[in-house]
Amino acid sequence: MGRCPEVFVRRVSMAEGQRLQRITRTAKDAVKLRRAIVVLMSAQGQPAPDIAHLLKTSEDYVRDVIHAFNERGFDALSPKWSGGAPRRIDEQTRDWICVIAQCDPASSANRSPAGPWSSCVTT
Repeated sequence: MGRCPEVFVRRVSMAEGQRLQRITRTAKDAVKLRRAIVVLMSAQGQPAPDIAHLLKTSEDYVRDVIHAFNERGFDALSPKWSGGAPRRIDEQTRDWICVIAQCDPASSANRSPAGPWSSCVTT
């Protein structure tokens, strides 16, 4: 098995380099900060294994960040959080559950022999 070819970030302009340095000084998000450092170090000629060793991360992570920056630019630095698990119920069912939950069980207790909240639900 041979050695992986070296991966470097594309040529970075002076303005982009300054923007990367600014991000490394002001980023509040740790993911964005780490990605900016990876790109900046790669732009300075550091190979991926050295960057991975210094940042205590995997070489694959460093290569993925470099490839993403080469393809998408600064958009690749911001994490894209998925927002959790996909919804299991649709909006209409959710609204219906909210209507049922807001019914007053005391006012409907004597209307139906099936249970206190069953009269809130009319189908």
